[in-house]
Amino acid sequence: MAMAMRNMLRNVVKTIQVYYNKQAVKQVDVPSFSGAFGILPKHVPTLAVLRPGVVTVIENDGKQSKIFVSSGTVTVNDDSSVQVLAEEAHPLESLDRSAAQEALSKAQSEFNSAANEKAKAEAAIAVEVAEEIVKAASQ
Repeated sequence: MAMAMRNMLRNVVKTIQVYYNKQAVKQVDVPSFSGAFGILPKHVPTLAVLRPGVVTVIENDGKQSKIFVSSGTVTVNDDSSVQVLAEEAHPLESLDRSAAQEALSKAQSEFNSAANEKAKAEAAIAVEVAEEIVKAASQ
C-alpha cells in the first residue's frame, strides 16, 4: 500500500479568474462541439465540450456578460448549477482585435508551412481559436 501511495498521480489546478461564483442568473449560452445551446433553470443534466467562442451570461436583471472561451467543458448538474471550466476565458471588452488578427495571420502561416501532421493539427487549432477571437473582438 505504501508503494502505491508514492506512485499516485496528483493533480494541481490553478484558477486564474472566476467571473461568476454561486450567482443566480437567468440563462447561460455556450458554444459546444455538438452545437451552441442555452441553459435555463431546470435544464437537463448535461456534459459538453466547449469549442472556441463566446459564452453569454444573461443575469436576472437582463444584463448580458460575454466571455470568450478557447476550450473546456460545461457541466449542468441536477440542481441546475452550471460549471464552465475554460482553458482560457476573457471578457470581450478585454480582447484586442489587432492582436487577434496578428495571431490569426501567424497561425495561418504556421498551418501552411507545417512540416508534419502533428504540426498541421496544432496550427489548425490555433487558426480556429484565432478566428473565433477575431469574431468575438468584433462584437
